Amino acid sequence: MKRNIQKILVLVLTGIVTVEMAAQNRQDTLKEQKIEEVVVTALGIKRQDKSLGYVAETVGSETFEETQNNNWVQSMEGKVAGLKVQTAGAGPLGSARITLRGEKSMFMDNNYALIVVDGIPISDGPRVNSGTGTPAYGAGSGGDLPIDLGNGLNSINPDDIESVTVLKGASAAALYGSRAANGALMITTKSGKSQNGKLQVTFNSYSSFDSVLKWPDFQYEYGQGTLAKDKNGNFYYSYGASADGVSTGGTSSAFGPKFEGQYYYQYDPTVQGQSQERQLWRPYRDNVKGFWEVGSTYSNSIAVEHSNDRTSFRTSLTYLDNEWMMPNTGFNRFNFAGSFSHKLSDKLKISTKLAYNRTKSDNLPATGYNNQSISYFMIFQNPNVDLAWYQPIWKNGQEDVDQIHPFSSFIDNPYLIAYKMLNGVDKRNISGNMTVDYTIHPNFSMMLRSGIEVLNEERTNQRPWSSANYLKGFYREQHITNQEYNSDVLFNYKNNFGQFNVSASAGASMRYNEYIMNDYRAEGLKVPGQYTLTNAISLITKVPKPYDEQVNSAYALVTLDWDNKVFLDVTGRNDWSSTLPAENRSFFYPSVSTSIILSDLLGLRSPALSYWKMRASWAKVGIDGSPYQLEKYYEMDDIPGGVLTPSTFPNPNLRPEINTNIEAGMDLGLLRNRLNYSFTLYQNNTANQIIRIPMLYESGYAHRWINAGEIRNRGVEMSLDYTPVKNQDFRWKLGGNWSLNRNEIMSLPEAVGSEPYTMATVAGVVYFNAVVGGSLGDLYGFKLLRTPDGQVVYGDNGLPARPANVEKVGNAFAKWRAGFQNEFQYKNVTLSFSIDGQYGGMAYSQTHHKMSEQGKLGHTLMGRDNPDGTIVGAGVVQNADGTFSANTKAVSLSAYYGDYYRRANVETNTFDTSFIKLRDARLAYSFPKAMIAPLKLNDLTVAIFGKNLWMWTEYPMFDPEVATMDNSTITPGVEIGQLPSARTIGFQLNVKF
Repeated sequence: MKRNIQKILVLVLTGIVTVEMAAQNRQDTLKEQKIEEVVVTALGIKRQDKSLGYVAETVGSETFEETQNNNWVQSMEGKVAGLKVQTAGAGPLGSARITLRGEKSMFMDNNYALIVVDGIPISDGPRVNSGTGTPAYGAGSGGDLPIDLGNGLNSINPDDIESVTVLKGASAAALYGSRAANGALMITTKSGKSQNGKLQVTFNSYSSFDSVLKWPDFQYEYGQGTLAKDKNGNFYYSYGASADGVSTGGTSSAFGPKFEGQYYYQYDPTVQGQSQERQLWRPYRDNVKGFWEVGSTYSNSIAVEHSNDRTSFRTSLTYLDNEWMMPNTGFNRFNFAGSFSHKLSDKLKISTKLAYNRTKSDNLPATGYNNQSISYFMIFQNPNVDLAWYQPIWKNGQEDVDQIHPFSSFIDNPYLIAYKMLNGVDKRNISGNMTVDYTIHPNFSMMLRSGIEVLNEERTNQRPWSSANYLKGFYREQHITNQEYNSDVLFNYKNNFGQFNVSASAGASMRYNEYIMNDYRAEGLKVPGQYTLTNAISLITKVPKPYDEQVNSAYALVTLDWDNKVFLDVTGRNDWSSTLPAENRSFFYPSVSTSIILSDLLGLRSPALSYWKMRASWAKVGIDGSPYQLEKYYEMDDIPGGVLTPSTFPNPNLRPEINTNIEAGMDLGLLRNRLNYSFTLYQNNTANQIIRIPMLYESGYAHRWINAGEIRNRGVEMSLDYTPVKNQDFRWKLGGNWSLNRNEIMSLPEAVGSEPYTMATVAGVVYFNAVVGGSLGDLYGFKLLRTPDGQVVYGDNGLPARPANVEKVGNAFAKWRAGFQNEFQYKNVTLSFSIDGQYGGMAYSQTHHKMSEQGKLGHTLMGRDNPDGTIVGAGVVQNADGTFSANTKAVSLSAYYGDYYRRANVETNTFDTSFIKLRDARLAYSFPKAMIAPLKLNDLTVAIFGKNLWMWTEYPMFDPEVATMDNSTITPGVEIGQLPSARTIGFQLNVKF
């Protein structure tokens, strides 16, 4: 019998906990040991996961390295219970709206999670990072439209991320104050961790290719037209008046003749007018899809790192080049990151991190329903129109003066949009911090940290002559500077008293943010095609309005630990905010949390039950308001020297909002920790909200600021990790999560009375109304008038009867969401994939409304075979005595579809957004060590990966994960001119030496 040799393996985890265990030759013993995990919590404090009385989920670097995204945070979708990443479907940069555990504020921009990088919060949100801030619905308004320029998360290189810890509740983020009331993402970037004191070089290369994931159901059976008939009583088409009849080529609708081999007078691109002879009446099935290309992204990153017992450093360079699916759009990004730490002595350590990012684009796509957006063109493109007819862009002899748009002056040429209506950005971001750790005494230490973030951004917009909204052209420059400074000092004390361990921290911080934007607009260009401010017919300069704020804070944390089995945390924080009046500027909020390791306390550990933890927490967080809500401030007018009076009445007596969170749950490890389960219940109440309510216009103001209203969130979260098989050659890991959130409006301002409080409205037809007992995200609008048994009521004119008032149509947010991950590893081959989805949620689609109104979608084929071009709507009419009888009134197809799917009919254009997605998949091969050792390589891995490879949904448009960038706000539940989302396939090479 062989002698069983044992060695003692000592694991020291960042100086916090030391675990000793027997490392035996018997693999089945070693593999089942559970190492106590260390997580990064508020203020960058590292804690044992077992000591936390709240949920803190950590996502490792492999998640971001293995399936690259232009915005890396989308890699977390479906992998963390309660986390939702929402984009506006507005282009390659994809600004992310990150929420944790649902919506808590009546203002959508106040629901973002805080982003913290290496202990320093970064400024993020629509004011700093969004586009021009114009409405999504603006067709014919003569204005501009939104552009997604990316947010702060875009500046972070995913190859530099070590881990992301998700702190979901107010308890988890209590020490970060107001901005962390909605939870926080704690990003820790990589530092030097090379093995054996050797220099390590890592090279990562990615190539990926994008194509459109899903198209609407376009119809190509009938062409452009108006149901007009010729002298023989037949439906016909004519581009301009002809021998066949009057012109029908000016309509945007597709209610013309069926494609059956006829010949009509049509548009002739050679003469840029009516054809001299009749041409074949035929569909061009690729006349929308053919505009879109295969997008590409190439990324190369190199990192050098080294560490020993006193010094560590890491530096990295990354260059990414993206050409998006829409022609002539995309961006490039350069990243530099460096970190350095050194122990000057056994007591003093200095660490510093610096990151530089430059994101540059000559053209990013515009979104929204506006003459200048490609979405607008796709809606108005007719089945009988060849895309190639637009490619010359300019009419003969009219270069830079008059575009080719043969069917309407309101529909801009798609190639003019892509190649001449340019939206440029040059964004430079520098962030860094320095930390000094000093051990005053074995039980007493101090940390001093200061961080800075500086953003300089230049934006340009070019609009050529003859564009629908700017007949004489347009040019705009915006110069933005955003600076944020964070400094904090933290004193730490640790000691043991028998079985009791005490840890205490106390500190203070100061945050200052300053934002300035200079805006210059050339309204009209003297010389076409020359985009300079000096070429302006009329130059409008807006004097920048400062937008700054400061918050000073003091805080403390005490942790009590009995025998490493029972833990108690108590925190307190006091803020002084510049956005509140002097008498309310100071506000205090506490938190308490506890965790009990029942498996140790009750001696329950066994091969079946490895770990059992119960946890609970309670916390309050104060939330200050936005700057300049206390006094009356004038806005700069377009007229030089002019000012505009504010439309919102200020409130000099504002008080902070109060967020109260209660959370309880348990963590369970079974089968020697091969099966781990987590369960959490939570309730969150946000009271005293700072909201804006209507005023009578005769007062001189439209709204005023008040404190009122309360929102309650309740939810359930579950997650599961299981390793069914693990042996020398094969390992199978799976994981899953499920989350449910319900919010309820508990109270509203008395001034609102019995009327619904409209929190926001989009396109003038979708209302986010709040009523007591309702929920945030409730969508209101006009519906169909129905009988008690649900039949549609029609009027005497044969069209649907119209109700007098708006009603609730649905809710923008899902009833529940879930994710499922699988990973199989056989020797050197690894296959992994992730599936996630949601049940419930509704979204209104402006694109569906307009394409249905114009007969462009497959469902509008119903009734087309009727010989007279009419249809009878399925439903009833109301008789004089109040009874109902079947509707028999025939109306034209165009009138029926135009009215049934009219823009204001929110019901018929709103759909369930339930979906299931194959979010990502990856197949990788790591070359054996024996094969690569002669090449002096430590690791060589090649992989193929994909994102959004497959989707099931009944949502009829591009993507059910829909939102709209409206006035710089990412608004879920509404689609206004959404751009297609992408399916991605890519290749990866990873080399370490």
